[in-house]
Amino acid sequence: MLEGLHPNNPTHVARIVTDEMRARRIADLLGESFDPTETAIAAFEKEDGTAKPPWLVEVYFRTEPDEASVRDLIALAAGPDIEVVFDSFGDKDWVAASLEGLAPVRAGRFTVHGSHDRQHVPANTIGIEIEAALAFGTGHHGTTRGCLLALDDLLKRKRPNRPLDIGTGTGVLAIAAARALRLRVLASDIDPIAIATARNNIRFNKAGAYVESFVARGTTARAMQTNKPFDLVFANILMGPLVRLAAPMSRLLAPGATVILSGLLHSHANAALAAYRAQGLHLIRQIKIDEWTTLVLSYGGGKPKKL
Repeated sequence: MLEGLHPNNPTHVARIVTDEMRARRIADLLGESFDPTETAIAAFEKEDGTAKPPWLVEVYFRTEPDEASVRDLIALAAGPDIEVVFDSFGDKDWVAASLEGLAPVRAGRFTVHGSHDRQHVPANTIGIEIEAALAFGTGHHGTTRGCLLALDDLLKRKRPNRPLDIGTGTGVLAIAAARALRLRVLASDIDPIAIATARNNIRFNKAGAYVESFVARGTTARAMQTNKPFDLVFANILMGPLVRLAAPMSRLLAPGATVILSGLLHSHANAALAAYRAQGLHLIRQIKIDEWTTLVLSYGGGKPKKL
């Protein structure tokens, strides 16, 4: 849990019942719109015995939210006909509450889960336990799961030696690479709070001996420059920063390096791809989950393929 968050403070919650597609849209937009130290968001299927059960989105706020602004964001994500119910209560661990409905997520050899599902992790997978305030960084978000699937597929064909995770967030991708490869992984983020969270997760998942995490903007950090070239780079951020990173990132790459990019809506994928093609990278495959595209690129070639 991040410093300053107290589980027994009065908690405010917004609940929305809708279909899966709109639930995911709402969770994604709210996850990008609110401070992760102040909110927790979960979207999950309700078990009601029907053939196609509805989905529930729960948004937990540390302080009382501006209800009109929240409704406006939800309407932007899913239309004006969505009903939102606000409530408040005390003496409850709101971070735990936000994760109770999140089932373990399987992505190839990796399973991302919360502590409440520790006993449900299959024995033949690499379990990554994340107690994050937002589903965006836990593996439930399509961008993170796309990157994990890309890593799983890559490891069937080759073994990278120098991985780098730019914009590590909760540290999931760095942890996954470290646990699978058992070698040093560098992980950066521009947000000191994200790095603090990542370090906690890294230690808890017994990857502390392998992952070096640090605050950095772009690719000029000393750790990056002294340890290049990298043969595997993750960048799960957003289109604007990804495009701006294309040229400086290319200067960090070893010949034949694999670059896994995500945080891209389907409509943004071509723009990001064009920026990296201009730097000598080529599309190997695309992974599309919900509204998000993950691009797997090679510094040196490969045939496009959809996964």
